[in-house]
Amino acid sequence: MDIAHFLFGVFGNATALFLFLAPTITFRRIVRRKSTEQFSGIPYVMTLLNCLLSAWYGLPFVSKNNILVSTINGTGSAIEIIYVLIFLLFAPKKEKAKIFGLFMLVLTVFAAVALVSLLAFHGNARKIFCGFAATIFSIIMYASPLSIMRMVIKTKSVEFMPFFLSLFVFLCGTSWFVFGLLGRDPFVAVSFIFFDLTVLEFWRIMIILVHFMF
Repeated sequence: MDIAHFLFGVFGNATALFLFLAPTITFRRIVRRKSTEQFSGIPYVMTLLNCLLSAWYGLPFVSKNNILVSTINGTGSAIEIIYVLIFLLFAPKKEKAKIFGLFMLVLTVFAAVALVSLLAFHGNARKIFCGFAATIFSIIMYASPLSIMRMVIKTKSVEFMPFFLSLFVFLCGTSWFVFGLLGRDPFVAVSFIFFDLTVLEFWRIMIILVHFMF
C-alpha cells in the first residue's frame, strides 16, 4: 500500500466515521421524545448490511490491501446496530415489526454471504463473489438520498439532508473512490462513484425545485 493510497484510506475513514456518528443527533431526539416520529429505520438497517459486507470484503483473506475498508466498516457495523436497537425500542408496534424483520433478514444475508464465500470460493474467486455482494448492497444503500428527497419535498425542508452532511457524504465517497482507483479495486471505486453521483443529483433536483417554487 503506497502513501497516497494509505492517506486516502485514512481520510475516507475519518469522513465515514463522521457520517456514522451524524445520526446521533436524530437518536438523541428519539430518546428524548420517546418516539421515532417521521424517521424511518430502513436506512440504518440497510447501512448495517452494507457495513457488514464491506467489512468482510476488506479482510485480508478476502481481498488484499483493504484493511482500512474493514476497520471503518467494522466500526460502522457496531454503531448501526446501536441505532437499530434504539429505533426498535421507541418505534410504533407495526414499524417495530417491520424493522425487526428487516434486521433479521440483514443478518441472514450477511451470514449466508460469509459462509458461502468461505466454503465455496477461494483466492480471487472469493474476492469477486464478496466484491459483487458488497457493491450491490452499497448501491442500494447509497440510493437512500433519493428516498430522503421525498421527505424533503413533503416537508419543504432540507432538515433531513442538510448541505454540510451532503458535503461530507461527497468527500467520503470521493476519497474512497480514489482509494479504490489507487488500489486497482473496481469494487470499491464503483460503489463510491455511484455514491457521489447520487448526492450531486439530489442537490441538482433541490435547486430546480427551489427555483420552481420561488
